[in-house]
Amino acid sequence: MTTVLIADDQPMQRFGFRMLLESQEDMTVVGEAANGAEAVRQVAEHHPDVVLMDIRMPGLDGIEATRRIIAAGARTRVLIITTFDLDEYAYDGLRAGASGFLVKDAQPEELLAGVRAVAVGDAVVAPSLTRRLLDTYIQHLPVSPAAPAPVRQDDPRLASLTEREREILTVIGQGWTNTEIAERLHLAESTVKTHVGRILAKTGARDRVQAVILAYDAQLVKPA
Repeated sequence: MTTVLIADDQPMQRFGFRMLLESQEDMTVVGEAANGAEAVRQVAEHHPDVVLMDIRMPGLDGIEATRRIIAAGARTRVLIITTFDLDEYAYDGLRAGASGFLVKDAQPEELLAGVRAVAVGDAVVAPSLTRRLLDTYIQHLPVSPAAPAPVRQDDPRLASLTEREREILTVIGQGWTNTEIAERLHLAESTVKTHVGRILAKTGARDRVQAVILAYDAQLVKPA
């Protein structure tokens, strides 16, 4: 049974999510929160598998709430939900440790699939959407007028990766799916999955979304 906490400041929105989630035999809602501080408190109390986290809430917003939940070492995973498909804060939410990103007007089956995927450790954001999201917001980060920085080969999170794993992390950052990696690098898809698992374990990335962010942070991938 997947346990879910709903964090949204709109009562009707929370009601709608609860009705949808509790219509499923494999899901149950363990709590609701109208702001980030309450979400953090209830995660510590209920230890849900997934938090549906709105970004814009009064007081402590969804970004900081996500950061605190992840920093506390909770096994809970966060699925960000927001009104716009490229909310200005969504990138920060993913950097804070969220495992996925969906818009509120997603189809019910999309939302349910997203909750199930995040609950078992998968990422919800499709690789192409992840790339578009990161490209959009990295281009708005402050940059130096000096020449572009070289690839950060010294990033400690990459130190234990083999050359093949570094190569696969790079193409994950470019938005390739496992099937595309297997076809283009002439590998069995099962081998790719093994490599991806090792990359996540070695780098401490929680899921594929966090691996994409790492690829950007380490400058293995640059905005298109």
